[in-house]
Amino acid sequence: MDRIRIQELEVFANHGVFPEENALGQKFVLSAVLYTDTRKAGMTDDLSASIHYGEVSQMIRDFVEGHTFKLLESVVERLAVELLTKVPNLNRVWLEIQKPWAPVHLPLKTVSVEIERGWHKAYIALGSNMGDKLSYLQQGVELLEKTEGCRVMKVSDFISTAPYGYLEQDDFLNGCLELDTLLTPEELLERLHAIELAANRERKVHWGPRTLDLDIVFYDDLIMDSEELTIPHIEMHKRDFVLRPMNQLAPWKRHPLLLKTVAQLLEEIKGIQ
Repeated sequence: MDRIRIQELEVFANHGVFPEENALGQKFVLSAVLYTDTRKAGMTDDLSASIHYGEVSQMIRDFVEGHTFKLLESVVERLAVELLTKVPNLNRVWLEIQKPWAPVHLPLKTVSVEIERGWHKAYIALGSNMGDKLSYLQQGVELLEKTEGCRVMKVSDFISTAPYGYLEQDDFLNGCLELDTLLTPEELLERLHAIELAANRERKVHWGPRTLDLDIVFYDDLIMDSEELTIPHIEMHKRDFVLRPMNQLAPWKRHPLLLKTVAQLLEEIKGIQ
């Protein structure tokens, strides 16, 4: 990925743990690396195809001057969200904030915090088999779209499917969506659970009836297996009701463990049925 650098932008602001730091303020020094594709801009000499580093520098100054935080970590974390959600064509950002002569009663030149943040591609499976199923699925999509750091890019058709696992229940309405997100997998899972709770989801029977079910199918090409979360979803390659809508969105998406595309996994399922 191509990079645009902004180095050592000086800003006077009011960040710090001590009350006098918030009241009196001091100089901070910020640097940024903007990850974007500059190929089109380079070939056309058109600024609109790139990122205007002058405007971004102004955004950084306005944000850092206009807010007050105790921690440098909070300054750059919130600044990263501000830039990634408001600057077109920005895929990732590296940020450093320096605090010269920090009040630690020792002869140091500066302290700094560096972070790198960016957009991730996730695929979410949706399901409902209670009440107004379509309304619950639409509610899930809308609440994800309203979540800070989330952009719903595509939504599959919703399909009616027979129940899986526990069969003594109504048919499901299922679908998938493509999501660009700044959230970590754990944060995304927490948000999905909050959206399920808003739909009055109750977890009484394993694979049982639910107003709204939201599962992370893929998160980039991440492979993880923790007590709370397994990615890719552990059952997705066996589930027609996941693979069919996923095939609408990303038939080329390759399972990072099975090394087969969604389209190939769907064909295997069809051969078994």
